[in-house]
Formats: sequence, C-alpha cells, structure tokens
Amino acid sequence: MFKFKTKKSDEVKTSPLTKKSNAVAKATMFFATLIATMFCFAVTASADDDPLTVVNNLSTFIFGLIRAVGLIILAWGIVQVGLSFQTHDPSQRSNGFLTLAGGVVITFTKEILNLITG
Repeated sequence: MFKFKTKKSDEVKTSPLTKKSNAVAKATMFFATLIATMFCFAVTASADDDPLTVVNNLSTFIFGLIRAVGLIILAWGIVQVGLSFQTHDPSQRSNGFLTLAGGVVITFTKEILNLITG
C-alpha cells in the first residue's frame, strides 16, 4: 500500500506500519466478503405445517443416537465379560456384566420410556 521509491535506486522499501496495515486490510476484506456472502446466500427458512412432526423427527434422531451409543457400550461389555472369563478375574467380570446391563438399558431406552408412560 504505502510503497515509496528512493532516488538512488529502484528498490521498493516498505515501512513496518505497512505490514500491519496490510494484515488489517486483508482481515477487513475477508470479513466484509464473508458478511456479503452471508447476505447474498440468505434463504428464508419455513417450518413444517405441523410443529409436532418436527419434534417427533428430532426425538427419533436423538433416540437413534442414544441407541447407537448403547450398542457401543453393549459391545464393550461383551468384550469385558469375555476377557474376564479368559483371565479369571472376578472384579473385571462384575464390571463387564455391569457394562453389559448398562448397554442393554441404554439401547432400549425408548422402549422402556414407552412402557413407563403408556
């Protein structure tokens, strides 16, 4: 931006302030471009006709994630129980069965809640 030439040679020197101002100018241009892009690509979001379907879809998604975590814990519990039988360690066996039971409960959370609420 602020470049000047000396009379003796054709070298271009830059001042230390120029480097800082170039960085500030680049950051400003980046954020201005980002904001302009946000305004250009803005789309009006319209909700579904029935808000209850949105809540049901979200509930189904969340319970799917919970079921996936439960299956992972269930698999880890099976591995722990198998390793405990191999090493004959009773404390590891009890931890394995607790993990196994926790995985079953987490996996079937939605069904358990449906049984409780009716």
